[in-house]
Amino acid sequence: MGQTVPTPTPPCPLCHNPQPHHLLAVDGRDYWACQICAARFLDPRDHPTPAQERNHYYLHENDPNDPAYRAFLSKLAKPLLEKLSPGQKALDYGAGPGPALAAMMREAGHDVTIYDPIFADNKSALVGPYDVITCTETAEHFHNPAGEFARLDRLLRPGGLLAVMTCFQTDDDKFSSWHYRKDPTHAVFYREQTFHYIADQYGWTLEIPVKDVALMQKT
Repeated sequence: MGQTVPTPTPPCPLCHNPQPHHLLAVDGRDYWACQICAARFLDPRDHPTPAQERNHYYLHENDPNDPAYRAFLSKLAKPLLEKLSPGQKALDYGAGPGPALAAMMREAGHDVTIYDPIFADNKSALVGPYDVITCTETAEHFHNPAGEFARLDRLLRPGGLLAVMTCFQTDDDKFSSWHYRKDPTHAVFYREQTFHYIADQYGWTLEIPVKDVALMQKT
């Protein structure tokens, strides 16, 4: 794209491919594309600090009682809740400052623990095992997605479900103007192909009931 490729080339943070290709430089940040797992990611040198992340999150209006926010989360909640038997032990991983999904699942009769490294850094929540783990609008913030998905696998019991909602990336030509890319706290972007890669790595089954939602079951 006519820009100088920065060096050194960072390995893919999901599959560790040592030679991703440079996608573009925009807004003072560099982005890379992995040919193996299909992830697009922000150069680690451009990652926000924890303080910058916290300050940006407070700009979000994620009120657990907001009907519009609940309707947004129902994109994941509806297909997930249809699969769950009553009284499941659940973890809302990356619950954020307004854990609306946890509230929705509790209302449906499930025992929900919340964890967020900034807003609910409760290490006792990271013990498990859990019947179901939800990860909504969180995976795109992972600075180390390989380590995060390995942790989620450890926390999930055999037969358990991992439900992820994130905006799937589809078009490199529109990446520069994409609203999801413009959020300075978003560090990794997933394609449907990326979730197939993740599921294959852990031997999980994968279902994509609607765009931007991946339901994975640990076998």
